[in-house]
Amino acid sequence: MSVRAGIVVTGTEVLTGRVADENGPWLADRLLDLGVELAHITICGDRPDDLLAQLHFLADTHVDLIITSGGLGPTADDLTVATVAQFCGRELMVDPDLHARITAIIRAWATRRGSDPDVDAISDAIGKQATIPVGAEWVAPTGTAPGVVVAGDGTPTVLVLPGPPRELQAMWPAAVATTAVRRAITGHAEYRQQTLRMYGVVEAELAESLRAAEHDVDGFDALEITTCQRRGEVEMVTRFEPSSAAANDAVVALLTDQYTDRIFSTDGATVDHQVAALLAGKQVATAESCTAGLVAARLTDLAGSSAYVAGGVVAYADEVKVRLLGVDPALIATHGAVSEPVAEAMARGARERFDADIAVSTSGIAGPGGGTRDKPVGTVCFGIALADGTTRAVTRRIPGDRADVRDRSTTVALHLLRRALLGNRG
Repeated sequence: MSVRAGIVVTGTEVLTGRVADENGPWLADRLLDLGVELAHITICGDRPDDLLAQLHFLADTHVDLIITSGGLGPTADDLTVATVAQFCGRELMVDPDLHARITAIIRAWATRRGSDPDVDAISDAIGKQATIPVGAEWVAPTGTAPGVVVAGDGTPTVLVLPGPPRELQAMWPAAVATTAVRRAITGHAEYRQQTLRMYGVVEAELAESLRAAEHDVDGFDALEITTCQRRGEVEMVTRFEPSSAAANDAVVALLTDQYTDRIFSTDGATVDHQVAALLAGKQVATAESCTAGLVAARLTDLAGSSAYVAGGVVAYADEVKVRLLGVDPALIATHGAVSEPVAEAMARGARERFDADIAVSTSGIAGPGGGTRDKPVGTVCFGIALADGTTRAVTRRIPGDRADVRDRSTTVALHLLRRALLGNRG
């Protein structure tokens, strides 16, 4: 049996949705890397009774390791360590070495800011963060809050991590290396993972293909397959032990044969990274109306994008399309701003003005108003222009609300860029 773990994300701001949970998904991926099976992710507010209930719930599911995030600060509502001590049946104590470590961190921060901290004035706060359960290991702070590991003694081992994602992620390697955590995950199974990404496939279609593969592939039951549709793409992740590699390969071969070029990645690489690689030695420009810069933003999300992104124009108004991109006013009058001829002209204008090798454009109706019978909400036209003077345009009907239409349009734009850069202009 594989080692099992549970995660408790604490914080009323996360529970109420004011702050998105970044720690749960990140920790889930790290546990997968370790071959540890994740049983549950739970979220609770800054209330000791609720946290205690979550800890007991996870213990009752027979997990080997519980990871908490948040509640390690110096204020009165930061009660995770005290609650974990209660759960594990431990008294609390101030660790003198940890107290000295936190004090030194605060002094160093103050020195860098050119100030002299009054350590006596914040001694209670330092003492609170230096208080840990008797017999627990502490993990060096990456902010001011330490991590804490309490070895299981009739209860699962508990790893307490800070709430800020940057601190938690920086602390993770040292936390996993502690004696108690290593013992808790001893005997974990070795797993491999493969990620397929598809474009132009709906999740229900993939589900039907997988049902067929279940009958055709020996050892299919040993594969743990999850699928997810988002941003207009479908992601399929297969998790398996090395002995089931042949079954995984057989499933991938069947899907590749069925969907051919609709599977654009078999190694987990995103279309963003693929486009970036294909743009090596080239320059790209954008001309955007309905997406208002979102395509350019996505292209520049990756480090090093200044090497291949020349620039872009947000041409929301028709007069801007004419003045900055050189779109013929007659095209807009004849076909409308949301049309393939205008999208082509926008892409051509952006490529010429930025002297780029390739350009992509968007013009559409994101809603909720503005749609017509012929061009309903969600109609988006895309243009591509190449350095040899070739242009092309396509129209897509994109479902969802305004945010969905705009976001999914960036995916369409990136896939059009990818196909054009690969030499497929169809």
